[in-house]
Amino acid sequence: MLVEDDELDVISVQRSLKKLELPYELHTAFNGVEALELLRSMDPLPDILLLDLNMPRMNGIEFLKVLRDDPRLKDIRVFIMTTSGEQADRRATEKLGVAGYLIKPMGYGVQYNRVDSMEHFVHFHLRNMLTGQE
Repeated sequence: MLVEDDELDVISVQRSLKKLELPYELHTAFNGVEALELLRSMDPLPDILLLDLNMPRMNGIEFLKVLRDDPRLKDIRVFIMTTSGEQADRRATEKLGVAGYLIKPMGYGVQYNRVDSMEHFVHFHLRNMLTGQE
């Protein structure tokens, strides 16, 4: 599952996942409220959740707090995917049990780096998780 309000980042993740050539199902939500509604209706739950921190309505940290307090949802493996390099955000998400923290490059001048970073994560980490080789 991907919780992300930036359409370019959604497209980047989709493109990277297609290159895996593995079966997967990607659900997307554009904010924490939408993500919680979707998760609560899902069976089975997603194996992995990629979460942006800076979103409208309910940001990533607020979403994580609700997720971790829900007995059915609390064990979902969450990776943060954000432009925030703030130590306070990193510490807050670590306390909420995230599996990883990916920094997205900002600006159009480094757009190619954003794709490279996502593809690196997908091909070297996510592939192993989805195939059970972690």
